[in-house]
Amino acid sequence: MARTRTEAAARTAPGTPEGLPKGFRGAEAGWPALHRIPHPPRRLPLAGDVLGADVRRPLQDAMRHGRLLGPIYRRKVFRREFVFVWGGRYAADLADESRFAKHVGLGVANLRPVAGDGLFTAYNHEPNWQLAHDVLAPGFSREAMSGYHPMMLDVAERLLDRWDAEERAGRPVDVPADMTKLTLETIARTGFGHDFGSFERPRPHPFVTAMIGTLTHAQRRNAVPGPLAPLLLRAAARRNEDDIALLNRTVDAVVTARREADGSGSTGDLLDRMLETAHPETGERLAPDNVRRQVITFLVAGHETTSGALSFALYHLSRHPEIAARARAEVDAVWGEDPRPGYDRVARLRLVRRILDESLRLWPTAPAFAREAREDTVLAGEHPMRRGAWTLVLTPLLHRDPEVWGPDAERFDPGRFEAAAVRARPAHTFKPFGTGARACIGRQFALHEATLVLGLLLRRYTVKPDPAYRLRIAERLTLMPEGLRLGLERREAPEPVRASPPEDSSAPGRPVRGAGE
Repeated sequence: MARTRTEAAARTAPGTPEGLPKGFRGAEAGWPALHRIPHPPRRLPLAGDVLGADVRRPLQDAMRHGRLLGPIYRRKVFRREFVFVWGGRYAADLADESRFAKHVGLGVANLRPVAGDGLFTAYNHEPNWQLAHDVLAPGFSREAMSGYHPMMLDVAERLLDRWDAEERAGRPVDVPADMTKLTLETIARTGFGHDFGSFERPRPHPFVTAMIGTLTHAQRRNAVPGPLAPLLLRAAARRNEDDIALLNRTVDAVVTARREADGSGSTGDLLDRMLETAHPETGERLAPDNVRRQVITFLVAGHETTSGALSFALYHLSRHPEIAARARAEVDAVWGEDPRPGYDRVARLRLVRRILDESLRLWPTAPAFAREAREDTVLAGEHPMRRGAWTLVLTPLLHRDPEVWGPDAERFDPGRFEAAAVRARPAHTFKPFGTGARACIGRQFALHEATLVLGLLLRRYTVKPDPAYRLRIAERLTLMPEGLRLGLERREAPEPVRASPPEDSSAPGRPVRGAGE
């Protein structure tokens, strides 16, 4: 008979494998030669490196220090000391799965009250991660993805209808808000058969508001010393509890509706897999509370990062009309006038995909990932690390390392992801979805959705920037362009164009290997 993870196992208290300290692990305990790693000047005896710190923009603050201090550096905030890495050779060494693993720390651990041992927030030793990964991985196969494609098109058409109305009225569109509606509806419909009605609401769905609240609270917890958090964040903690309760109620209603349907209308989507699929080897199933955590994980991670990627891509296209024109010509050539391009035709938009990759290079919407040493080791042959020692990889700076990307690394150039350039570049230097076994399970889903949507928007509109707008980055663990509004100009129907062959004829219809890793 199939087994279920017991409630006791599912509620295992956060901890670490035997032999490692529990709770936060400061750098001084894991890096024997910590003194060799530079830190900001003007360090204070008790407060550490807090002078001039920007607590509202911690990622951009960390990038500023990284540019000043080099590819590996440390910062101390009161009693907590952290090591940051962004150099390409360090990141490549940290990608070695035999010596390093994902570290759940900082803001990610602060999300455990929301997502528990879901795929993103589970500790490496928690058994539900492997169980859920093995059960859900087939949900992102090529066959499954082709089944999601018509629903992605349906949601994209709702966005097009909305933007058509805004264009006729002569109003600019709120890009981040509309991309958030699009991606939330896409993951909700394809993964869980649910419609939030985002495009029919004058304000964001309460789920989105609560989700942003929990992400923001998790980030604020990073900037407040642990002993002071109950005092300084008392009101914020109460709001966070209310936000978590709303997320739980929303997901519980979706799951209950599916259970009450008793198999009628089953589509084999992610929720069906969570509720009905047993592990192929052990026969185990996901426990009910873990199902809730996985649904929350997919709804949050499945739309928040993709909406940011699309928003940044549209920002860059509005500022580079010559690149937008080339991409539009590609869409016209590959799709013609077909209103609903098929699944296999999306991957043929090579330039559109490169635009997305270059947007994710400059502003990866999941902007950091942490790695910890499995055993005592030496990072890149230079810095000894004890078992359990960890570091945070700053992905936006990794993606700007001049030793990898050249002296013009700040410049937007999709040509960096042409096949020859990808092959010439060192491995493990483009990591918008994390690395290793714990990398984002839905990365191909996200890239297919984003390529499809960007192709549809390019074919239908020319986007016009606001000349007064300067890119501002909103941080809530994920990144989003803040206040981005674009004007729209509806295109006339394209002339029928004979499709040109794919650039890499050795792999027709497939993304360039390594472009998204």
